[in-house]
Amino acid sequence: MFENDSEIVESLKSENRNFERLYNKHHELKQKVDDAHAGEESLDDLSLEQLKKEKLLIKDRLAILIEDYRKVHA
Repeated sequence: MFENDSEIVESLKSENRNFERLYNKHHELKQKVDDAHAGEESLDDLSLEQLKKEKLLIKDRLAILIEDYRKVHA
């Protein structure tokens, strides 16, 4: 996630606790979704869709924080 912004992500993770918390939560949700797709975690379709939606919402929030960082540090 955000491979092209790795320097910004690392800066934000060290400087911004909210970003770090969201980043870790996104990673956790991504792992659960990946595990469900691989058959390693049993989830019904509704639960899986809810996880995906939550993951995308967090990704959107992270993208906004990254964009804000770019504006300030441009």
